[in-house]
Amino acid sequence: MGVPLVNIIAKENDVYVTSRKIKESTGNIHYETGNAQNREFLSKLLNKFHWDAIIDFMVRTQENLIENLSLLLESTDQYIFISSARVYAESETPITEDTPRLLDVSKDKEFLATNEYALAKAREEDILFNSEQKNFTIIRPSITYNDQRLQLGVFEKEEWLKRALNGQSIVFSRDLMNKITTMTHGDDVAAGIAALIGKKEALGKAFHITSPKSLKWSDVLNIYKSTIKEILGKEINVILTNKSTNFIFPEKKYQLIYCRYFNRSFNNSRISKFIDVEKFKSPQEGLKECLRNCLYNPDFLYSNIYLEAEHDRIAHEFTSLSSFKGLRHKITYLLIRYKLHFIHRQIAKLKSKIKKLK
Repeated sequence: MGVPLVNIIAKENDVYVTSRKIKESTGNIHYETGNAQNREFLSKLLNKFHWDAIIDFMVRTQENLIENLSLLLESTDQYIFISSARVYAESETPITEDTPRLLDVSKDKEFLATNEYALAKAREEDILFNSEQKNFTIIRPSITYNDQRLQLGVFEKEEWLKRALNGQSIVFSRDLMNKITTMTHGDDVAAGIAALIGKKEALGKAFHITSPKSLKWSDVLNIYKSTIKEILGKEINVILTNKSTNFIFPEKKYQLIYCRYFNRSFNNSRISKFIDVEKFKSPQEGLKECLRNCLYNPDFLYSNIYLEAEHDRIAHEFTSLSSFKGLRHKITYLLIRYKLHFIHRQIAKLKSKIKKLK
């Protein structure tokens, strides 16, 4: 969302972008090198001007948001906070911005005791809603995609497309196949955010910016398979487990239980007052277009050793150890690949104890 949003705004305005890497400014786009989580850097930057709008893509802790909120709100006419549609509880009807949030209605004490992403974002929203100043706008994107980010259930492209291109099986799960999802092109979300900038009617409110069209995860999978066959001439083998493999990793279970297991479709009447969402790319067209572009120039950001090993175990396949950097990663892969999870857990516990002793 960030890059297309900058390009939209910079057509008629000066835009200042923070980056930890040194980048050369060009045209109306000016780069400020530093960490926008850091109070000193943030204060120095914000004191340069009184800003028309501040759009905050930073993943802040609640403590960091509380520490910097007054500074952020006082420095601008409109502070735009990026939250997430994951805050919403399950709904049998299309979600509106007034649909109850998980934080407000969940009875799961174990879940509520965590600061899982859906809860963290809702708690940060409350910090804004409870502030005296109301010159903020909250954005709740749903699942966004582009040429370099293509999701399949809980998996990023690094966890399914990379396998497909390497001639390995994609591992997916039956429990998600018929769940309804709403996937929105990042360019469309960016256009929606840009449409809210400078609008007094948007202050003090939350907006989701999502495609008006939804589809099943089985449809998403079929779009991916047919596009790969069209571009590369490859038939992709898919292995379906009964439940998602993410359940093996406790820290990942809530994304399944309290998001992907929900049927997600959205009522876009609030954002439609500012932009015509009917002109957004349909997921059928957008996913195919983005995957086609990705296949011509694939770029994978990371390797998930844990899922790679688990999926190889299920598929009875093997990833070359040369794919993993360092002995530790190779051993981790082998332990999980051959279902020696208990040894892996003991090693992890031992490392934790050593770290505490240090």
